[in-house]
Amino acid sequence: MKRSILLASAALSVVAIAAPAMAEDAVQVSDVVVTATRLPAIVADTPGARVIDSQTIEQHGAVFAADILTTVPGLSIARTGAFGGLTQVRMRGAAPGKTLVLVDGAPVNDPAKINGAFDFGSFELADIDRIEVLSGPQSSLWGSDAIGGVISFTTKEVQGVRAEAEAGSFSTVRGRLSAGVANDKYAFGAYVSRFETDGISAADERDGNTERDGLRNTTVGAKGRYAFNDMTKIDGSVRWVKSHVEIDGFPAPNYSLADTDDTADSEQWSGFARVTTQAFGLKHQFSVSASDIERTTYSGGAGSTFSGDRQVYRWQADGKTQNIAYAFGAEREESKGDLSTGLSRDLGTTSVFGVAQYDAGALNLTGGLRYDDTDDFGSKTTGRVSAAYHLNGGFTVSGAYGTGFKAPTVVQALCDWCYAPKPWPELKPETADSVELALGWASPDGRFDGRATVYRLNIENQISYVAGRYINIAKTRSDGVELEGSARLGAGFDLTLAYAWTDATDRTTGARLLRVPENTASATLGWTGERLSGALAVRAEDDQDDSGGFSTVVRKGFVTGNLNAAYVLTDNITLTARIENLTDKHYQQVFGYGEPGRSGYVGIRLRY
Repeated sequence: MKRSILLASAALSVVAIAAPAMAEDAVQVSDVVVTATRLPAIVADTPGARVIDSQTIEQHGAVFAADILTTVPGLSIARTGAFGGLTQVRMRGAAPGKTLVLVDGAPVNDPAKINGAFDFGSFELADIDRIEVLSGPQSSLWGSDAIGGVISFTTKEVQGVRAEAEAGSFSTVRGRLSAGVANDKYAFGAYVSRFETDGISAADERDGNTERDGLRNTTVGAKGRYAFNDMTKIDGSVRWVKSHVEIDGFPAPNYSLADTDDTADSEQWSGFARVTTQAFGLKHQFSVSASDIERTTYSGGAGSTFSGDRQVYRWQADGKTQNIAYAFGAEREESKGDLSTGLSRDLGTTSVFGVAQYDAGALNLTGGLRYDDTDDFGSKTTGRVSAAYHLNGGFTVSGAYGTGFKAPTVVQALCDWCYAPKPWPELKPETADSVELALGWASPDGRFDGRATVYRLNIENQISYVAGRYINIAKTRSDGVELEGSARLGAGFDLTLAYAWTDATDRTTGARLLRVPENTASATLGWTGERLSGALAVRAEDDQDDSGGFSTVVRKGFVTGNLNAAYVLTDNITLTARIENLTDKHYQQVFGYGEPGRSGYVGIRLRY
């Protein structure tokens, strides 16, 4: 499997290198900017930064976040059930709870999960305009939970009326309606999205599981802004998601994954409100963001309910001199988790931060520093420095060094499910440091670009559950290489490539980390014509170590592909079609859990 992935990546690279011979007249494209860095930064100058825009999401026909995040090098997706199953992301080998997830700037990680991770299983993309991925420790920007990195989602600002409908395999239906108005002074829009499917068995059908496990998911949201004058404006958004997922469990007497009547319900809302004004030569932003989640799992007729909420109060001031842009501020974060056992805990952190960016033309320097004072686990100072230098011939060399930390979660702090005799060990925050170097290249006409990145990520004091209690014991290390490139070919074709080699190990035991394949690759060949457009997306994953109950097993590698197409019928009507798993490949994303075979969907998009 490793050889096939490497050969495929090499062949695709040859295509990209040969692409200039197919190019048409030069078309200059603007720099892509990432905003989750507190200060807007150019992606090519920011190690570990990637941006996925709405056009790319639409080109792939991606319905859920996990569908498009698989194309980002260094991200590993673990999904226990094809439709709505628990879906977690590992960035550069770091455990799921070490990726901070933001929606319009509001943290949405689940405080009541053991590791505090966000579940992407029911996260639809119908209302998402932009996804920013920052790999590597970002605690100097965002505090705890950002050891592995940050994934930031920005919702759409709607102008006019939009409607979508789609139907296909497994009795799947999907619909969306949105409406809004937007101009320089104000904007307001709202949307509703619904997804239903009978699905397939969450437990692999080849193991004799035939019961379908479906998903019912509703997303509702609104977004607005208003400018009182040139100095002061307000903006905000709110997003509500409710889902019902049928899952499988581990019934007696074998206690192995099989068909059951288990289900999982969840309801989450998130939002923010912000006032922006000018004073004392600075732009000030005062914001409040919040998220709240309640989830209940039903097994054997009994329900277990967990809930969590989080609020962040932030002030940030931005300024700029001739060559230096800077931002500084303070924030207070408060979170609470209520567990099914009746235990609950409040956690809080008070922070101050600062970041500055120096632009001297060919040289760009960025530095950030943050001090976090937790209510229960002491204080921590983290920092990050990065540099980018533009060489002749379109080359850019860049690098970064950063540190991070993660405070214990509510579950860990309460020692939920602990049976070891007291006293339990006093937990300390997990810490991390990372270094990375990158070499990028872009052609003068903007048609071709690529970047190669090497990195090392060390995590210390990782919290593990050992002998009936949580302790700081594990040390992990991830060494990796990430290759990515894109090309605008002739005749309307474009090509995007990504490859990652990840060597993630537990330094305490010497074993590979679970659910982190060593080799992953993806390629997307798109085409845009006068009316017809489409994209063929192929991805491959190597074998990976996985959990098999009380032992480690190997989940086999796979190669799978999807085809997406759209036809513009009129200025207002577009017909869509997509086929997933083109070759009807049998594969598993997580050991024991099945994925759909070849499936097809057709739809319509209306724009007014």
